Amino acid sequence: MSNTLPATMRATEISTPGGPEVLKPTERPLPVPQAHEVLIKVVAAGINGPDIMQRKGLYPAPKGASDLPGLEVSGEIVAKGGSVQRWAIGDRVVALTNGGGYAEYVAVDAEHCLTVPTGISMVDAAGLPETFFTVWSNVFIGAGLKAGETFLVHGGAGGIGTTCIQLGKAFGAKVIATDSPEARCKVCKDLGADRVIDYRTEDFVEVVRAEGGANVILDIVGGANIEKNLKAASPDARIIQLAFGAGSKVEINLMPVMLKRLTYTGSTLRTRPDAFKARIARELEAQVWPHIASGKIKVVTHSVLPLQEAAKAHVLMEASQHTGKILLKAS
Repeated sequence: MSNTLPATMRATEISTPGGPEVLKPTERPLPVPQAHEVLIKVVAAGINGPDIMQRKGLYPAPKGASDLPGLEVSGEIVAKGGSVQRWAIGDRVVALTNGGGYAEYVAVDAEHCLTVPTGISMVDAAGLPETFFTVWSNVFIGAGLKAGETFLVHGGAGGIGTTCIQLGKAFGAKVIATDSPEARCKVCKDLGADRVIDYRTEDFVEVVRAEGGANVILDIVGGANIEKNLKAASPDARIIQLAFGAGSKVEINLMPVMLKRLTYTGSTLRTRPDAFKARIARELEAQVWPHIASGKIKVVTHSVLPLQEAAKAHVLMEASQHTGKILLKAS
């Protein structure tokens, strides 16, 4: 690495498993990129559900990964390993990390970096990788959402939801979104959802069935939604479970899975193979980034806080009232 780089950096660490207050400012040695990695001087980092789980002690970092939270960043490449060919010092990128984003510098697999889409600020760009990698891998690669199919998105105004609505519409699906209250429902409608359901005043099962059923369902709620999703699904539908805001332990009747030939699946992104993440990065650059550059897909940022206020960002995240992404600004 260059001698002009500092020996240490500011970061925010999880001092012990617990509530937001366990996130503490710290100083760490600068990461040293391996042969296949780049070192990024972080401009901003995104806050995501897995960060909350890791802070609570429920989602430990994989072996060899940084123990610092933070799964996505934007920034400038300031050093690189010997086998890195595509990127140069000074390139502005966004990246999916394996941890370590809540810091001034982070080492990242070079294949998990993408160019910053044209017209998007460096700060806003930090909120792209985690949700777009997650939605693309689960909805388009895994569930194979096709043009003309009906896509039911729960929690449409959140980070994952806003991405789902826009990607679904960009690739020709009919999108039905659920959320509440009215202000959050308006966000879904403004992003292009064909039908928005306020789940506190309407039964989404009845509405979706009246629309012919959903071919693909993405759920972050769990709990009572799990059985309702089976009822709202059309024959041969694919249901994706990405989180369990209302709980993961439920008693349900699985008969619809057999009768409708349903596929019920879920995944976590962090533990997927590096080569798979590299595939997603290249597909996003080729197929999705042009839609962002053209303005067809909008980057939705709720708020930006300084790195040292990560605890406040987590409180905001756990309140589940934000629309779009919550970001930490490192520089």
